Amino acid sequence: MNIDTVVDQAYLGKSFRELAAAPLSALRGVSAADAKALAKAFNVTTVRELAELDYVKWARAITTLAECEQPGSGELARETLLDEAVEMTFPASDPLSVDAGVTRIEVAPDMVDAQGDHQNAGRVEKSTAAGVKGAARQAGTQRG
Repeated sequence: MNIDTVVDQAYLGKSFRELAAAPLSALRGVSAADAKALAKAFNVTTVRELAELDYVKWARAITTLAECEQPGSGELARETLLDEAVEMTFPASDPLSVDAGVTRIEVAPDMVDAQGDHQNAGRVEKSTAAGVKGAARQAGTQRG
C-alpha cells in the first residue's frame, strides 16, 4: 500500500515516525472539525493516540476474530432444523411424481428380474399393440 494515498497532501513524503506524531487531520478524509470531535470524545490528538486507543484495539480484535468464529450450538441446531424442514417439504432425493397424487415414495417397490423382462417391456408392448388396435377400430367406427 502506498502510504501517500491515506495521508493529507501536507504530509506526503513524511516518515512513519513523523506521521504517527502528526495530528489526526493528517489522515486523508479527517477534517479539522472531525479531529476536534475525536479529541473531545476520546481525548486523542495524534495518529499514534488514535491507533493506541483501547476502543480501536477492541474493535480491530472483534472484527478479526469474527472472521474465524465458528457457529454456536444454537445456530447449528436452528440450521439443522431448517434443513430438515426444507427436506421434508421438498425432498431432493425423491423421484419426480408421475401422478399428481403421488408425492413421496417411502418404500422401494419390489424389483423385477431385468434379465428376463426389463421394466416389463413385454407387457408394455402388448398394451401398446392393444391400444393401437383399439384406436384404429374406434377411428373406423367414427368414419362410418
